[in-house]
Amino acid sequence: MRSYRTLFRTPEYPSFLLSFAAYAAAQTIGGLALGTLVYRATGSPLLSAVSMFGPQLAQLLGAAFLLSGADRLPPRAILTVISLAFAAGTAVLALPGLPVWAVFVVLLLQGLVASLGGGVRGGLMNEILPKDGYVLGRSVFNMLWGLVQITGFATGGALLALLSPRTCLLLTAAMYVLSALVTRLGLAPRPPRATGRPSLSATWHTNALLWSSRPRRLVYLGLWVPNGLVVGSDSLYVSYAPSAAGTMYACGALGMFVGDLTVGRLVPPALRPRLATPLRLLLAVPYLFFVLRPGVALSVMAATVASVGFAASLVLQERLMSLTPDELAGQALGLHSTGMVVLQGLGALLAGTLAQLTSSATAMMLMAALSVTVTMTLSALGKREERRPGVGADGERGSAGVLGVADVDGAG
Repeated sequence: MRSYRTLFRTPEYPSFLLSFAAYAAAQTIGGLALGTLVYRATGSPLLSAVSMFGPQLAQLLGAAFLLSGADRLPPRAILTVISLAFAAGTAVLALPGLPVWAVFVVLLLQGLVASLGGGVRGGLMNEILPKDGYVLGRSVFNMLWGLVQITGFATGGALLALLSPRTCLLLTAAMYVLSALVTRLGLAPRPPRATGRPSLSATWHTNALLWSSRPRRLVYLGLWVPNGLVVGSDSLYVSYAPSAAGTMYACGALGMFVGDLTVGRLVPPALRPRLATPLRLLLAVPYLFFVLRPGVALSVMAATVASVGFAASLVLQERLMSLTPDELAGQALGLHSTGMVVLQGLGALLAGTLAQLTSSATAMMLMAALSVTVTMTLSALGKREERRPGVGADGERGSAGVLGVADVDGAG
């Protein structure tokens, strides 16, 4: 599938995108409003960064206890419940006089609920789209996220100039309700992809199975670590340039949109695998220059160019799906999503700590340097893996592969 017209004629796909757009807009505007609220209340770049990205750390707990539900629960119902839970939690965050510690308790609970979202959405999209449409569909999904961020951060910045952060949070809660309605009315009910009840043992067993393959481990680390370190730099926009943070986030989202459009639609499939390392380097290198404390215009330009590198995730997700059986697709994507946001939360925590000890500009440079180092290390390990005897071009061992029939059956 290489045509957008064919893609959007796929039943349910437009509704799937619309429900995600409302959810993503709520996250974008709400995150900026909450980060601003916490920064105004505390003056701390660490707490501001953690309030925007720290809740993702809670998804690590969700991945340990709940992730098997990504394939063992009906997707429409669980996505509706997640949106409504976020609506309720965001309304609580808007309460006047809510202490900072209570804010982080609510964010912890939201993070636990959100741990299912990435896997459920990824698995559902894998069902809605034909096999040859996954990359194009995923690129549109990513581009939509970029567009929503562009408009969301720009709108959020404008709203914060006119309204209080708490009022913006109430608007965010309404967007979550809208997402729940579109999900409920626009998507067809589907049975779970896998049999059995969600449980801690099922979650751990399948996670261990997914992690047991060395090629998949390298893909997961490539998806998680460089991305998370750079998002740590992104989390410091509010403290680095308070008056221009919305613009930097919006232009960063524009760069992400351009990257996904180029890789998903224009780059030939045979060329895509070669772009993983260059794109991850592009993601980090522009932030090295923040140590020079560039002005707002140059900072915005650097953030835009760097964010093109987020398209590396599209390349690596395609590789992950090629290494994973269909019946484990939901949990495999859920593990990716959870690991990614957890590393982003850790990145925000590390970047905020470095900013407290040095400065926001220095912290952004240090996080970028770490990202470059990790990318080069993973690239070297990947090349070594390809040269191992018995490993095919796709990175898996020949014949039965890493996942044998017994492994797949046991996971079910």
